[in-house]
Amino acid sequence: MASIKLKNIIKNYDQTKVVKGIDLEINDGEFVVLVGPSGCGKSTTLRMIAGLEQATSGDIIIGDRVVNDIEPQHRNIAMVFQNYALYPHKSVRENIVFALRRLKVDEKEVQRRLAEVSEMLQLDELLDRKPADLSGGQRQRVAMGRAIIREADVFLFDEPLSNLDAKLRAHMRTEIGKIHNKFGRTSVYVTHDQVEAMTLADKVVVLHDGYIAQAGTPMEIYLNPVNIFVAQFIGSPSMNIVKGTLFNHYLEIAGYRLPRENLSSVTYQENIPEHGLDVKVGIRPDFFNDKNFFAETDATFNFSDLSIDLIEPMGFDKEVLFNLGEATIKARLDLRSEIARGDKMDLLVELSRILIFDKETEQRL
Repeated sequence: MASIKLKNIIKNYDQTKVVKGIDLEINDGEFVVLVGPSGCGKSTTLRMIAGLEQATSGDIIIGDRVVNDIEPQHRNIAMVFQNYALYPHKSVRENIVFALRRLKVDEKEVQRRLAEVSEMLQLDELLDRKPADLSGGQRQRVAMGRAIIREADVFLFDEPLSNLDAKLRAHMRTEIGKIHNKFGRTSVYVTHDQVEAMTLADKVVVLHDGYIAQAGTPMEIYLNPVNIFVAQFIGSPSMNIVKGTLFNHYLEIAGYRLPRENLSSVTYQENIPEHGLDVKVGIRPDFFNDKNFFAETDATFNFSDLSIDLIEPMGFDKEVLFNLGEATIKARLDLRSEIARGDKMDLLVELSRILIFDKETEQRL
């Protein structure tokens, strides 16, 4: 196993800057997920770690080796691709053990590892089939098996589940988590799916426009985003953003005045003008609670007499929509809340969960 360090990694394609200076440390045995929208540089970063792309500048260190000039096959990594990348003319068995035979591993050891991997991924009955005879989920398991059997220092995953349907994606996500728990290998996983990021990662790295916007544990990113981009990218449904005005003693949102002393997430210390400071306010849908089932305290604020415009049943949960000023706000409530469109209701929010962002820079205050 090995740690990974990226030191001021830059990647340009002619005049186009794709990765604009990434510094990142991945600990030995850590599962790190690079997440972000299309074009943010996450797959390019992964391919540079793998050696499939050459960094324009900066150092890539795996263990104690700078690997910038080391060929991919000599970096002791295993990679799982989005499109599986299986040899179509070879059987499942031959695909899985191909790398070991190229390395001239003893045949008894090859068979031992094959049996272990095949049992783990439930591939025993598929070993003699060709990739064309397999479903998407089966092909992905074969690709996983081919990576695992190598016992590499580092596992790299490039959006491995994006071609699967929702049910199979959830199943394979669980399998990847089990594999990591069993082997504990350093893993870097690229996805645009924030659910995969939240459920798999020890550390989430959110990329935006070629930079790292924020890195931390899934809950750090979820509860304490550094800016509006991270706040809205991580979490489903997305964080609500509404206009507000911050005064010395309260925060005003659409006529509601929230006491400043209990807004513990706000650390803004500069003098606020008498007419107030225009800000953007973030509240996650999950942090609204139906007042009928939760006690109002000094630590909560009651958004009273809200008019419900739309209800979206989600099974156990329901998402209700209402307006705060010019913004349409979504709250996620459970089955106990019996509400109909057009009804009025009171919703409580813990003041400590309300985040405030600079209106212009969109950074947390």
